[in-house]
Amino acid sequence: MFGISFKKRERQYPFIVMTILVKNEVDIIEANIRTHAHLGVDAFVVMDNNSTDGTRELLGSLQREFELIVIDETSFYQQKKFMTKLAFIAKKRYQPDWIINNDADEFWIPEKKQSLKDVLRIKGAVLRVNRYNMLPTKNSLTDKMDFFNSKYEVSNQIYYRVGERDSLSVLFGQASRKVIVNPKGLIKINSGNHSAEHLFFWDKKTMTNIKNYHYPIRSYQQFEKRVLTRKAVLDNFPQVKMGNHYRMLVAQYEAGKLEEELGVLKRLAIISYNQTPIQTIIR
Repeated sequence: MFGISFKKRERQYPFIVMTILVKNEVDIIEANIRTHAHLGVDAFVVMDNNSTDGTRELLGSLQREFELIVIDETSFYQQKKFMTKLAFIAKKRYQPDWIINNDADEFWIPEKKQSLKDVLRIKGAVLRVNRYNMLPTKNSLTDKMDFFNSKYEVSNQIYYRVGERDSLSVLFGQASRKVIVNPKGLIKINSGNHSAEHLFFWDKKTMTNIKNYHYPIRSYQQFEKRVLTRKAVLDNFPQVKMGNHYRMLVAQYEAGKLEEELGVLKRLAIISYNQTPIQTIIR
């Protein structure tokens, strides 16, 4: 790391830290860090949870280029606990104005070619950002890791309950908002980074000038590993709070039908066209 001094001071632009919890994300983590550094993130606090695919080694090499703290966590995957821990490490080390609680497959892109520093020159406690699933390309569905060429976002998301989905792909369902938090007054990050408990809980805003682009399916191999991570959590903690979409995917896997999820995507439903949000940044 660069060893920058982060004493309290008046800043013209906000100091932004991004926290990320990773487990076997070697195909996307570098693109994620490069994209957000380009957009104005000053520092990253990343926790690696027992990756076996080269993610940890890649993070080590990225430390030579970015202000990046890497934390090795070997205990069982616990997203809410780990993300809260990362937020408080970021708060203590950097005293930032904002912490973006991120997943490796999410890209926070401001509109009108602004930077994150531009759009976060505001005050508040918790900022809610709408999230949009990106549909994988044909090449991605054949394990060619072509996620950054995705051109379609699901703008008109469909609400459904567990057991009512039938042949509808999980990507067409509602993608819950994610949050950016002011560390001053933060109590904890909730499950999935979808919300946060804060001392100034009334001071929440919905950001309309940032969109969270979500790339949950980048290849079948990656997709299966992601589902298996959630399956292990449910096997060990059956009552854990987990999104319905992951519970449905785990059920599909246990029934030997996970590949059908990608089959639905190949047939495609009505979707909205959107220019590739990150392609020009990471290439």
